[in-house]
Amino acid sequence: MASLQSAVCHKAAHRAATLSNISRRTIVSVATDRRAELGTRRDMAQGGYLPQHFPIHCEQRTSRAEKRSLKGSSPVRREFHSAPRSLYRQPNPANQHAIASATQQTSKDPRPRASQVISEGHLIKPESIQPGVNKTFNRFDMAGTATIVTGGSQGLGLAMAEGLAEAGSKVYCIDRGDQPSQHFKVASERLLPYDGGQLHYRQADITDTKALDNAIADIAAEHQRLDGVIAAAGIMKVSPALEYDVEDARKMLDVNFTGVLMTATSAARQMMKYKTQGSICLVASMSGLIANKGLISPVYNASKAAVIQLARSLSMEWGRGGGEEGVNGIRVNCLSPGHIVTPMVRKNLEEIPGVRETWESENMMGRISEPEEFKGAGLFLLSKASSFMTGNNLVIDGGHTAW
Repeated sequence: MASLQSAVCHKAAHRAATLSNISRRTIVSVATDRRAELGTRRDMAQGGYLPQHFPIHCEQRTSRAEKRSLKGSSPVRREFHSAPRSLYRQPNPANQHAIASATQQTSKDPRPRASQVISEGHLIKPESIQPGVNKTFNRFDMAGTATIVTGGSQGLGLAMAEGLAEAGSKVYCIDRGDQPSQHFKVASERLLPYDGGQLHYRQADITDTKALDNAIADIAAEHQRLDGVIAAAGIMKVSPALEYDVEDARKMLDVNFTGVLMTATSAARQMMKYKTQGSICLVASMSGLIANKGLISPVYNASKAAVIQLARSLSMEWGRGGGEEGVNGIRVNCLSPGHIVTPMVRKNLEEIPGVRETWESENMMGRISEPEEFKGAGLFLLSKASSFMTGNNLVIDGGHTAW
């Protein structure tokens, strides 16, 4: 009996010693990790970084299934991976490697990223799932696309066409002249070979619906796709309402509204035919939103207001498909610039004394814009960067309509 009690006591003592050793090793391990972390902070401080750490994520080494099978036999260890906040403040590109090293994942079965969403019970993978791939600028990449810009021989249309070409698109500028303007030729020569884009010219009058349809259909057939259209063709007549006649009003509406409508419908047919989720940008004006001081052109203003409403209506009609061969996701937006020094506007500035000074004083930036300042807007509206934008009116007017 005494020997049995002795054996039991010996076994209990051995078990207690074993648990003590495990606890001691755990404490030593944690202490070692803590000393290493403090050493890292000290090194960061000596290297000029602030000794502040920003927790990135917490990963659990043991999965839930493993935890259930272990039934509490071993402690669950959590690791906090962090990177110094100062790394994020430093503009040096070399810091990106330090951030990546400090925040690398150690779990063999990481949780879904925050950018992943659950839709109808299925895990939807984000577009960017690989480091260094599909960066933000790639949303603006137009390589492999075919696009059209009406009124693209000069002025605002040409500037936006050049922006698309610089992003890699094959751009076709449609205008009524038999030959492209000198401005177009200069822009074509300005394109760099590594841009990948091209500028082409096609002659057509947007008031000639048949010619316009043929031109757009030929371009789409050549590339077996049509990715985007900017309807920038327009005319203006500065005249008091009492001096307008029927022909003046009809001509302006034929170009500024009906021509824009026919451009959009012709483009949409080709997008539906080739199953392309395209984007259409209708160029209106801030004059469609306000009674523009110093610009007495009531029919022009009314035509631009109609274009803004047209974009809303078409986006509703084509956003979820249209027709038997329709394709979901054709986007339609409007661009409403403020005063721009285009060839058409420059003529008004020369003919109307004091109008330039009036326009410059009416916006918050105290100047009139240049066509090149709208390159980015056109590219944004036709690229994937605006993939969830439709039925909207993008106003870029130097703050004119904001006060």
